[in-house]
Amino acid sequence: MKIDNNLILKLENLSRLKLSDEERVSMISNLSDMLRLVEKLKELPTDEVEPLIYINSETNIWRNDESETLISAEMAVKNAPESQENFFSVPRVINLNNK
Repeated sequence: MKIDNNLILKLENLSRLKLSDEERVSMISNLSDMLRLVEKLKELPTDEVEPLIYINSETNIWRNDESETLISAEMAVKNAPESQENFFSVPRVINLNNK
């Protein structure tokens, strides 16, 4: 895969970023370095290596479910910017009149 300015512009659009020309040049260099590293790793002999399933030898460490003290609804909305009674008040995000 070739890392070029067109690819960076496409990634910039997909990620909703606005990069400067210097940042684009830096991004091309960094991504190219990463791809070279991956290609170098592909050269390693891994035929005799067993796949890693677990990072450590411990499996299924369970804990007891214990109920904890919950805060009241009044305390939950205490620091909210806006609230009505014991509910958070947020701006409307769905316009039901616009079909």
